[in-house]
Amino acid sequence: MEIQLRHIHKTFGPVHANDDITLTIPSGAIQGLLGENGAGKSTLMKVLSGYFHPDAGEILLDGQPVTIHSPADALRLGIGMLHQDPLDFPPMKVLDNFMVGYPKGLGLPRAEARQALLDLAAQFGFSLDPDAYVGSLTVGERQQLEIVRLLWLGAKALIFDEPTTGISAQQKEKLFAALRRLAAEGKTVIFVTHKLEEVEMLCDRVAVLRAGRLVGEAFPPYDLDQLVRMMFGKAVSKGERVNTALGKPVLEIKNLAVEDVRVRIQGVDLTVREGEVIGLAGMEGSGQRHLLRACAGLVRPVDGEIWIDGHNLTGKSYHEFMRRGVAYVPAARLEEGLVPTLTLLEHMILAGEQKGLIIDRQAALQRTHERIQTFSIRGRPHSPIESLSGGNQQRALLALLRPGLRLLLMEHPTRGLDMESAIWVWDTLKRRCREERTAIFFMSSDLEEILHYSDRILVFFSGQVSEPIPAQETDVEHLGQLIGGRGFQPVQEATP
Repeated sequence: MEIQLRHIHKTFGPVHANDDITLTIPSGAIQGLLGENGAGKSTLMKVLSGYFHPDAGEILLDGQPVTIHSPADALRLGIGMLHQDPLDFPPMKVLDNFMVGYPKGLGLPRAEARQALLDLAAQFGFSLDPDAYVGSLTVGERQQLEIVRLLWLGAKALIFDEPTTGISAQQKEKLFAALRRLAAEGKTVIFVTHKLEEVEMLCDRVAVLRAGRLVGEAFPPYDLDQLVRMMFGKAVSKGERVNTALGKPVLEIKNLAVEDVRVRIQGVDLTVREGEVIGLAGMEGSGQRHLLRACAGLVRPVDGEIWIDGHNLTGKSYHEFMRRGVAYVPAARLEEGLVPTLTLLEHMILAGEQKGLIIDRQAALQRTHERIQTFSIRGRPHSPIESLSGGNQQRALLALLRPGLRLLLMEHPTRGLDMESAIWVWDTLKRRCREERTAIFFMSSDLEEILHYSDRILVFFSGQVSEPIPAQETDVEHLGQLIGGRGFQPVQEATP
């Protein structure tokens, strides 16, 4: 299916999200759509997939003009979209989610749908249990479920909006293999990203957006420096590694064991000091998230102890951990970190310390304006949080953190952020380490990020945890081997 977008305009109040964009995407190609946060990538794709209606312009499919009023319209025309945050129903089973949107509704026999699910999953090497609950799946598995669902519903063109955010390197390889197969079968694939290495690895062609406008297109072999200049209008550098002098212990983990239905980790001993950054590396679902949540009081350990600043908080509530200066930043922004329908201002009010019974809205408004400016959030105090781009939601989440934290626990801290924004976030976080003596404990699927910003690294493999590895004594290749189990030595078997 060839897709033509002609002179597309879309505005939200004073923001011109898409400004006269004209782009042709040929059938059977993997088309990259590259740009910084807020460049208009997701908006353009939501126009194509029927979530938004353009203010001006037209869409042609195989040379024929079409009007798309809704996602259901788009799917009937053969266009499906996978969003940054999966739009599924976690309390429901995989098979029930697979059947959502089927035109015949409940008229389809479940046995037939089950077989279709298993057949499609097998074609792409996906392992999906029809009877598992979606809430138990990893982000990568939820993406796989959405891919086979859209294909089953007849999608000829698939849009992937930042699909590698929050998935492991191994899951990314499987995803890319599936996308290449789709293109080889004649499907049109649109890959929305801000990661240059993914464009270089996957895309047949790429269009670059900046501030709502199409600034250019490129073809392999790509000049990555030129793509950066197209994205940001200037060169961007990650800068040199910055080390921070460490202080007294903040977090002490003693012989800790935590578990859920999928994995158990045990025998974890670790001391994290003031100003120190500890990175957690491993395949999705290997136990990193469970350890972080235990250190925030969100998961009760089955054994061992957790101490914060010399206080034993084992088994205490999240509110008690917060009272001791612990903050937790989840990967699922809209599900766990933010409140849909509430504005930026209302989030700032909720996150602030309330004095007295009356809310000082004027002071809160001033604080919101300051945070918007400080964190470069593309939004206004009265903007609903869900109206922001994924990257700006992440900035908002970080803007809600109180000063003077003792321990900051983060899942994928630069999830959905472009290169410049990610560098800025880590500059801000490292400044907390230096000036406020905050310790940082984080997980990421980006091994380069873990290596560049961590002081020490814990590797997780199949529920086991390695000894802490000094970041300057390893590299991406070594970490990748450990994550896959090659040469892995769990802490309980380490040599004294």
